[in-house]
Amino acid sequence: MQPDSLLTQATEWLDRSGAELVEWRRALHRHPEVAFGEHVTTERLMGWLTDMGLDPQRLAVGTGVVCDIGPGPDYLALRADIDALPISDTKLVPYASEVAGVCHACGHDAHTAVLLGVAASIAAGAPAGGAMSQAAGAPAGGGQRSIRLIFQPAEERMPGGAEAAMKAGVLNGVSAIFALHCDPKLDTGRVGLRSGPITAAFNQLEIALSGPGGHTARPHLTVDLVYALGKLVIELPGLLSRRVDPRSALSLVWGSVSAGVAPNAIPQAGMLRGTLRMLDGGPWGEVQLLVRELVNQIVAPTGAKVEIAYDHGVPAVVNDIALVGLQTRAAVRALGEHATSDTRQSMGGEDFAWYLQEVPGAMARLGVRRPGQAFGDLHQSSFDIDEDALAVGVRFTAAIVDEFWSVSVPDVS
Repeated sequence: MQPDSLLTQATEWLDRSGAELVEWRRALHRHPEVAFGEHVTTERLMGWLTDMGLDPQRLAVGTGVVCDIGPGPDYLALRADIDALPISDTKLVPYASEVAGVCHACGHDAHTAVLLGVAASIAAGAPAGGAMSQAAGAPAGGGQRSIRLIFQPAEERMPGGAEAAMKAGVLNGVSAIFALHCDPKLDTGRVGLRSGPITAAFNQLEIALSGPGGHTARPHLTVDLVYALGKLVIELPGLLSRRVDPRSALSLVWGSVSAGVAPNAIPQAGMLRGTLRMLDGGPWGEVQLLVRELVNQIVAPTGAKVEIAYDHGVPAVVNDIALVGLQTRAAVRALGEHATSDTRQSMGGEDFAWYLQEVPGAMARLGVRRPGQAFGDLHQSSFDIDEDALAVGVRFTAAIVDEFWSVSVPDVS
């Protein structure tokens, strides 16, 4: 490590104050809040960052925080998401959620704690007023470079917090942006890296059917709505697989089917809800028209009326190849030669993708599984992390800052 690097500062801060990472993460975990309702979380972040001597600003949407360190005009952005999920916490731990029906089941509390640790490391070596010194990552002999910390609300909602943050101008002056996401399949101490797409494009589909209803003894005198729903459940995914290039790996999976209450009454209304995902973002914007065409064709013979709500969701997160190379160098520098791991593209959606429509960037997967121990998947009520991973995330992110400012900004246009 160079003596004037942010990685050095982060290591020294972790040696002195690393226990704060766990305290921050547990405070957030006990008091989770869902999308655009992160008011207590936002107040906590404002307070913690202010106590570090920084100047945080609340986003115009009312929740979420942006904090510039250094005068600009050239910013490296680091993003963490702060919202939780409407899922009950079933863990028997002292820091379990105290909010009924809400839980940090996706690791956003860990992402936030890591970024707070980076902020504290920068602030520990910055002069009064928060201007970033060379020790905090500015290149020797050059003009001051700056960092923008984005604590984004509402990653779990569509349209989500990334779009709201971008409307508030968080990408103004930003040259590149980086983020982490917890990976419970990867051991603590390792990071998963991938050039190109690392998540899938994601859409949400809602189909409402209606008819006059009637008696199950006389389906021929009405519209058999449950039969129509059944046709959609089975036929729409199959037809899509024959109308879209299979190399896009399109997947339509239903998550909710509802209709009726009585076994001898044909209902007047029914609903299907599901998600449509694809690895190849190429046809992502074109699938809506095809879905509408096929739904109408499938339902037409039944006589049911159709209403379709199609939410475009998010595109795929496509990591910039040059910046993944930078992440690789940072991981080796901060964590050792064997810290990096190839990672497969996920079918999950992530609104970090919206930032990458405007500026180059990359997301890495942070290992949070204690070696030798099995952990559940993301979005499970029992989800938890190995808290040693928090310090790993701080060191890795600090090294990214060092690597980014140690070379000329790559031409990634």
